Amino acid sequence: MTRTTVIGGGIAGLASAALLAREGHDVTLLESRAELGGRAGLWEAEGFRFDTGPSWYLMPEVFEHFYRLFGTTAAKQLDLVKLDPGYRVLFEGDTQPVDIRSDRAANIRLFESMQPGAGRALDRYLDSATETYNMAVKRFLYSSFESFRPFLVPDVLRRLVRLARLLLQPLDKFIAGYVRDPRLRQILGYPAVFLGSAPNLTPSMYHLMSHLDLADGVLYPQGGFSTLIESIAAIARAEGVRIITEARVSAIRVSADRTVNGVSYIDASGQPRDLDADIVVSSADLHHTETKLVPAKLQTYPERWWEKRRSGPGAVLVMLGVRGPLPQLQHHSLFFTTDWGTNFGQIFGKKTSVSCPASLYVCMPSATDPSVAPAGDSNLFVLVPVPADVALGAGGINGAGSATIELIADAAIAQVAQWAGIPDLADRVTVRRTVGPADFADDLNSWKGGALGPAHTLRQSAFLRGTNMSKKIAGLYYAGGTTIPGIGLPMCLISAEILLKRIRHDTTTEPLAEPLSARHADATPAESAHRRS
Repeated sequence: MTRTTVIGGGIAGLASAALLAREGHDVTLLESRAELGGRAGLWEAEGFRFDTGPSWYLMPEVFEHFYRLFGTTAAKQLDLVKLDPGYRVLFEGDTQPVDIRSDRAANIRLFESMQPGAGRALDRYLDSATETYNMAVKRFLYSSFESFRPFLVPDVLRRLVRLARLLLQPLDKFIAGYVRDPRLRQILGYPAVFLGSAPNLTPSMYHLMSHLDLADGVLYPQGGFSTLIESIAAIARAEGVRIITEARVSAIRVSADRTVNGVSYIDASGQPRDLDADIVVSSADLHHTETKLVPAKLQTYPERWWEKRRSGPGAVLVMLGVRGPLPQLQHHSLFFTTDWGTNFGQIFGKKTSVSCPASLYVCMPSATDPSVAPAGDSNLFVLVPVPADVALGAGGINGAGSATIELIADAAIAQVAQWAGIPDLADRVTVRRTVGPADFADDLNSWKGGALGPAHTLRQSAFLRGTNMSKKIAGLYYAGGTTIPGIGLPMCLISAEILLKRIRHDTTTEPLAEPLSARHADATPAESAHRRS
């Protein structure tokens, strides 16, 4: 059996470990923290449960496909509910919020009510988004880009001119060709933030994201996103993966012939240990992996490579336990400033600063899930995009974070209170925790303290994002949001599947056949392939 070590117990690491174990590998997963989940963490205090990271369940077919690879389904693993409204948008200076519904037809009517003709425009926009999304899933997202031959097929070739335009034209310009109302442009442009980017930096190829929230709808797993992590961890364990927490990897060991031979790590007791391996998969931050764990002369992506890259935004997270209900907010609420272009400039420009007011996001899962807050109370998660800059500081509990982080949190609470009409919001807070860029760097080894990873700009998308294997060390592979295909929980699941394809030298572009047949531990790859057939 191939001895494989996976670094990192986030969703990508767990999914990679499960897939490789099913493939017949002898897999050990090392997680530096005491709990699994990575960015998709959980924090509990005084009866409140907070997801500390991802909170949008989009691309449900990706989750469904992953579960079906193991002979199960999302319905068996999770208690999913569809949100309606999918989310609420509050605009600066506008007292009337806009609710995005759970189906396409309702949203077309909504756009028409806000701008005559915008309904028909949205219909065309979503036709394009859906076509582009389906093309991406079939031809690009599940590709390792090991070979470009699979792209020389009729459905790609006849769209080359359009694909080139979508890659070269920024998203904001593309949107402007459909709607005039600045509010509608913001609704169509905000998914760029999910990609760690800005509408003026993101290729319009990513207008496909609007298919997800405006046509497909937004789901939520009852109990929070920790239930998703628990389910994938359970699948990994069932496949035979050994999971070791509080195991901080300090080095990836390489033999004289530039072949990986294991890792060194510090265990829970502080003792140094070595673990031999034939393959090492790092789902940790790629910058950390390459610049801290790999010998300098064998780095595929050394520091000079990163100097030419653009990080996604940092974030200040504010977790609030609030007395009583907050009917002014939905499960998801977006707050958009009038001049949000300036906001993005402050985050991604040469001279960065923190916006005030800021375009921010508020999640209130207690609107849907009674298990996340004491009866009658509200659970708020506020995300304020900021520059990826560890100098902004770290957060803390009950105001104990860095002064800058706590001031940003205070301003965000005041903004939510004013815009949503909750004048006593600050007085009703009973639990408070903040997280800043320094926490992302310290806890998750995030490059520059970014909250998401490298931004999805043209130079950092698809095959330009980098490869998921070392070019200098045989047997070293990568998975997760900092490699291909990119940011987000669905992308991390896909990255695990691409990893398996890379190890197999499978250059196909579509998702693997369901279910994934288990290789026999005593079989050669050829014998296993014969048994699968």
